[in-house]
Amino acid sequence: MEKPLIAITMGDPAGIGPEILVKALLQPRIREDCRPLVVGDRQILLNAAQSLGLPFDLKSIGRLDKLTLAFEPALLYEASKFTKDLVVPGQPGPLTGKTALTYIRLAAQWAIKGRVAAMVTGPISKEIIRNHQASFTGHTEFLARQSRTKSFGMMLAGERLKVSLVTIHLSLKKALRALDSRKILETLVLTYHTLRTYYGLKNPRLAVAGLNPHAGEKGAFGSEEETIILPAVQAGIDKGITVSGPYPPDTLFYRAAQGQFDAVVALYHDQGLIPLKLLHFENAVNITMGLPFIRTSVDHGTAFDIAGKGLAKPDSLVAAILLAARFSKNQLSRSIT
Repeated sequence: MEKPLIAITMGDPAGIGPEILVKALLQPRIREDCRPLVVGDRQILLNAAQSLGLPFDLKSIGRLDKLTLAFEPALLYEASKFTKDLVVPGQPGPLTGKTALTYIRLAAQWAIKGRVAAMVTGPISKEIIRNHQASFTGHTEFLARQSRTKSFGMMLAGERLKVSLVTIHLSLKKALRALDSRKILETLVLTYHTLRTYYGLKNPRLAVAGLNPHAGEKGAFGSEEETIILPAVQAGIDKGITVSGPYPPDTLFYRAAQGQFDAVVALYHDQGLIPLKLLHFENAVNITMGLPFIRTSVDHGTAFDIAGKGLAKPDSLVAAILLAARFSKNQLSRSIT
């Protein structure tokens, strides 16, 4: 099977993105499993490689339509061309935010048009990008708008635990107000589709977390379990999805990590991400569900405080690239059969 072409954005030029990219591309498995196409800046990447004492062998290309199966194993599309000292690691600004968004937009266009098999995104700062584009709230929402996707969601995945989120980047107060049976059911369907299509699971087992302590204790600590969550679970069952719950959140994630469930549907951001990051802080992968293309990402930020110091670990980026390659191959296999 042909190796999938994976577009990888560099992230904020002043963050740890360039460093972890240089480190990740030296992992033999990356080039064994896919054909990396970095969307970034040659000088920034070269600076990172030199500071780390590592080799840098990306060949720049000008057009995707000129690629052949014989091209070099790792390529670079120079979406920006900074001079050597223009960007200082750890010192972001309006220019780095604008440039990071340019990388994302370009890779998304390729993915939407089917010119790459998947896109993998490096770490960005939402705050820095918002200084350039006030409406930006994150990769997930931006990519949904770019592809005109109405039903989408976020899954965070590691080997032991996979969590999808009903609400994403909302304050806790707004997240609680936004919860309804329709949104929970939508997330169940997206999660089920992702596990079947990309992970290759024939009958994924899903569990839904409760909202209140002890999942409401039959109304003693809240009624949302009975009025909002249970109807969504039953609607999922009616659609043929193997789903159960709501379960007390303080025990559910342990049970899922022990293998009782293939994924947990969490109701708000921190409910799902705290246990996920406790288990997979360095190697979790962010997956956008519902897009018409494959998108994975690192599950961490720009870490401006350690940028340029050689301390950043590439584990999450490596995992994101390998998972994108795996998803691409699984999707191709399903389309052939």
